Amino acid sequence: MKAVIIGAGPAGLAAAACLKAKGIAPVILDRAETLASSWHAHYDCLHLHTARGRSTLPGLDYPKGVGKYPSRAEVIAYLEAYAAHHGLSPRLGCSVEKVEKAADGWRVTHSDGTEAADIVVMSTGVNGTPRRPDWPGDFHGPILHSSTYRNPAPFAGQRVLVVGFGNSGGDIALDLARAGVDVSMSVRGPVNILPKQLFGIPITSFGLLTKTLGYKAADALTAPVLRMVIGRPEDYGLRAMSKGPAALVHEDDRIPLIDVGTLGAIKAGRIAVKPGIAQLHGDSVRFSDGTSSAFDAIIAAIGYTVDLRPLLGAACPALDATGRPLASGAPTPERGLYFCSYKVSPDGQLFSTSREALAIAEHAATLLAEPT
Repeated sequence: MKAVIIGAGPAGLAAAACLKAKGIAPVILDRAETLASSWHAHYDCLHLHTARGRSTLPGLDYPKGVGKYPSRAEVIAYLEAYAAHHGLSPRLGCSVEKVEKAADGWRVTHSDGTEAADIVVMSTGVNGTPRRPDWPGDFHGPILHSSTYRNPAPFAGQRVLVVGFGNSGGDIALDLARAGVDVSMSVRGPVNILPKQLFGIPITSFGLLTKTLGYKAADALTAPVLRMVIGRPEDYGLRAMSKGPAALVHEDDRIPLIDVGTLGAIKAGRIAVKPGIAQLHGDSVRFSDGTSSAFDAIIAAIGYTVDLRPLLGAACPALDATGRPLASGAPTPERGLYFCSYKVSPDGQLFSTSREALAIAEHAATLLAEPT
């Protein structure tokens, strides 16, 4: 039995290891030239928001000496060690062009030829294609997506606007502020904010509360505690959402900002808060409240899009109308087709990826034991 896994990041490696443990031979394909290419491309200062013990993949822990919240470099080293530990050899520089059903399973067409498989696991993840801004007007300086940001060095002495109040936007704005860059954040709508730790416990470890009480009750119970620990968004010139952080994840598939120091920098005046962008003109940005400011560069931390229709076809019943998977880490309407790590998780993405990979392998093994 054979599985083709598309993507050699954490989800692809975890799925391959779990399938291999079930006796299903994995072939991992990735168009990049490096294993876990997205991690190599992340900004230098990145650290996980989940603690080390909840950031592993099935079958291997982090080595001794890794910090409580592993750095980007430590995650890369771990993923490389993970592939070696499980005997996984991804075929890199291999671009998948089409995934089609065949009479006896699946056929995957790629830049090196084709692969026949009983199982296909899509594992390119939620950070597939950078979302591009559509602000009206023209800006004379560079407009970069957050996926291309590495460190503050190119922005020394400049006025930088970071657009977006997600975790990438918060990390990047703080990184710039710590380097002495004149940085502002454009925040279009109301926000949710969580502390990195609560009473010394990583905030991503509180998922059991949501599972036990339900997300609405968990939000109601924790709201007074969060106000006591970090205050209200209005304390930082922001607007509070009408729903809590757990509801944001479960209803909108979005993760709240997990504060690693951004709020303190805002309060200290090292990061200015601006409303949403209304118009660009030259080096000027006009905001939705009618005010304008001049900037040398804009960094758009506005997220990513996922659209798998070019690979699987517009009529694939496992995708919604926009090309996103209907299910992640679970069976789909297409026998033998799975998706791993396409849903954001309040427990941490690597933790969720591990559970999904295990579930996929378990179901695949049962499926292949059944008559077709």
